[in-house]
Amino acid sequence: MNLRPDRGELETDAALRALAEPRRRAILRLVARDELAAGQIAAAFEVTRTAVSQHLTVLKNAGLLTERREGTRRLYRARPEGLTGLSQFLAEMWASSLDVARRLVEAERGISDADPTAQAG
Repeated sequence: MNLRPDRGELETDAALRALAEPRRRAILRLVARDELAAGQIAAAFEVTRTAVSQHLTVLKNAGLLTERREGTRRLYRARPEGLTGLSQFLAEMWASSLDVARRLVEAERGISDADPTAQAG
């Protein structure tokens, strides 16, 4: 078994770390539909522009934001594809949890995987 994380796992880890901070999630929601300038994003929060800039950098480095320069302004937009790995991870975890729950219920009812007729009903 290879315990070294692959690129997808590293990207998912970065997304999870970035999204662990509530302000970063709020920033992502702000730029989910509209491209906004850094100043517009900063105006939505009661923290310094430097703090918002640091949050933007973390989100960008995690692949969750794109940055576009227009003159002296920096414009940010969410990158939905940056959440693909995290979405797949959560789907796998959910499917695994459902499978465990199914097996527990079946065990409680005395249904086994070896008895396909018992599962049909």
